[in-house]
Amino acid sequence: MNKIQPREALSCAVVAAQAAGKLMRANLRATKTINEATAHDIKLELDVRCQKLIERTLRRAFPRVAVLGEEGVSGDPKAGHRWVIDPIDGTVNFTYGIPHCCVSIALQQRSAKSALRYDTLVGVVYDPFCDEMFTAILGQPARLNGRIIHASRRKRLGDSIISMGFAKNRATMRVGLPLFNNLIHRVRKVRMMGAAALGIAYVASGRFDAYLEFGLRLWDIAAGGLILECAGGDFFHEPVKGEHTYRLVANNGHLRRRLEELR
Repeated sequence: MNKIQPREALSCAVVAAQAAGKLMRANLRATKTINEATAHDIKLELDVRCQKLIERTLRRAFPRVAVLGEEGVSGDPKAGHRWVIDPIDGTVNFTYGIPHCCVSIALQQRSAKSALRYDTLVGVVYDPFCDEMFTAILGQPARLNGRIIHASRRKRLGDSIISMGFAKNRATMRVGLPLFNNLIHRVRKVRMMGAAALGIAYVASGRFDAYLEFGLRLWDIAAGGLILECAGGDFFHEPVKGEHTYRLVANNGHLRRRLEELR
């Protein structure tokens, strides 16, 4: 397995995220070209363009690293490393001109223990509208624009702000809506912002105390999950039905048991 220097990979991912973010800023108020629309989701031509821009930037430095992205895969699926990319997390927000969305890029390495498992080495979540760059390297502190960040220390649900997301099918709504009804009476506030990667990054920085969602894809959570763990939080995720699909209880490290009791 070829050795990749995490700091070099992080720098490259930051440059790629900034390039995609610049394109997002330039097009926030523009008329969007929609490639596909369902009752609850939208796929834009700009999603594809941003992913291609990110891939070109990453490939110049790391030509042998595969890509797993929301807008497609490329490279050798048996490669020892892969980039996991969500070019615009929060596409519906972006389509409607709501400036709460982000670029998410993670570098993963195939585990020595299992060919089916990957470990995340580098995570970048970039909000181009607030110019906030959340970053992490495995084993090092998480950072926001270069400054070390920490998850909150709140232990009481009554003091906590919990963010939630709802995926696009009836099964996830059957899980999420009862949980929402239980939470709303027990926590300080529930927030639904519409960008999972940013929601996890907000937990890492102490703005939220937890982020919950059923039915997230790997590219939604890989980068934010590492950032949260490096910030001292708890990135609990488990596979559910569907390829690269997970149930997520991202939290500050104190609240998972209390949140699980409400299911």
